[in-house]
Amino acid sequence: MATRIALKFIRDCSVYRKIKSNNVSRHSFCTGASTAATPPPPIPKKVPQFSKTGRLVTGAVLSLLIGGGAYASTVDEATFCGWLFSATKLVNPFFAYLDPEVAHRLAVSAAARGWVPIEKRPDPQILGLQVWGRRFSNPIGLSAGFDKNAEAVEGLLGLGFGFVEVGSVTPVPQEGNPKPRIFRLPKEGAIINRCGFNSEGIVAVAKRLGAQHGKRKMETSSSSSSTEDENVHGGKAGPGILGVNLGKNKTSEDAAADYVQGVHTLSQYADYLVINISSPNTPGLRQLQGRKQLKDLVKKIQAARDEMQWGEEGPPPLLVKIAPDLSKQDLEDIAAVAQALRVDGLIISNTTIQRPDSVSKDPTAQETGGLSGKPLFDLSTNILKDMYNLTKGRIPLIGCGGISSGEDAYKKIRAGATLVQLYTAFAYGGPALIPQIKAELAECLERDGYKSIYEAVGADCR
Repeated sequence: MATRIALKFIRDCSVYRKIKSNNVSRHSFCTGASTAATPPPPIPKKVPQFSKTGRLVTGAVLSLLIGGGAYASTVDEATFCGWLFSATKLVNPFFAYLDPEVAHRLAVSAAARGWVPIEKRPDPQILGLQVWGRRFSNPIGLSAGFDKNAEAVEGLLGLGFGFVEVGSVTPVPQEGNPKPRIFRLPKEGAIINRCGFNSEGIVAVAKRLGAQHGKRKMETSSSSSSTEDENVHGGKAGPGILGVNLGKNKTSEDAAADYVQGVHTLSQYADYLVINISSPNTPGLRQLQGRKQLKDLVKKIQAARDEMQWGEEGPPPLLVKIAPDLSKQDLEDIAAVAQALRVDGLIISNTTIQRPDSVSKDPTAQETGGLSGKPLFDLSTNILKDMYNLTKGRIPLIGCGGISSGEDAYKKIRAGATLVQLYTAFAYGGPALIPQIKAELAECLERDGYKSIYEAVGADCR
């Protein structure tokens, strides 16, 4: 694979040089036309500021790809796979020099086109688990916000995530808030965003998920020769589990109708659904976390889901994503509603509008929006622990916020999470972070004598 990429890269460079050469020739012909006897004056050599760096980077990439291609022919697939993930560490730092939203766009495009490594190595057996009747090869997921429009599901699952959540998806396409709207705080390992549910809408997302779902069904039917006793992981879109995160349009006056529309259109492609009522960047959205508002909303959405025709699998589980900026009474109300209405799960948590001491002195911290990353870890983990206690461990919780290592993931699990999600650390660390977190998490479990994820869930709450 690396050899093919290298050869394609070389061909592209050759075409570029030919085009450049032709342009120079045409320029010389035009300047010489006015003075047939006199040779054209020399063209000033203008070297772009980045040309030397560009040549160095091009040479490095070519060497890496060609060397990798040669290396691939001498080692086993697992070793080469590890090399590919490690190689992304050389590329990822260049994204830091780009505008955050441009870098994000490029990363999604790369994953959508398959320009990312594919995890061929099996996950540690200790990380496998079953939740909502779905088998997860590992509990590490990618949270909503990265692949908002379901463009790169296959590529992202191929990186080795146990599950990927797309969205938030709104019924009608909307641009979101004005740019710039994403800000890095690299020293703190944090990001502030005020995107405001920028989305291509449920129709565009449904088309993509429908195509992926059809492809998955064909692959499943072609490999039906496997025995029923085999432990097969995966969901409706690929080797991992797919979640769909639903949002409301900014100008909508009926939030419930927006979420119901999302359920009717997208639930058939989802292994689980999420009601996002906690983004700080959509006016009035967090008010839906109130006890009465949440109860009415969940009832309507559950009714919309349950009225649809479902096969043996049944309807997708319905989760609610909550904010970390909640009072004790708010948490008690949410826990009461979740248990009374038998909500399938809670995601804890979204970004925070608070600015912890660790970031308060950074000028960028004054930007409006939700803060994610390392500074959110303690706040979200404390909320997670509170919710686990309030629900008595009866509702599966997904821990999200500030995870950047296997030890962080382990702490979330001990605080009550059955599954965990990351985003900001992935934006900074790239694909190489995924196998690293999985290996570290497995080590943490084995170190403390646990034989499975289940045994560690809520250990710090007992």
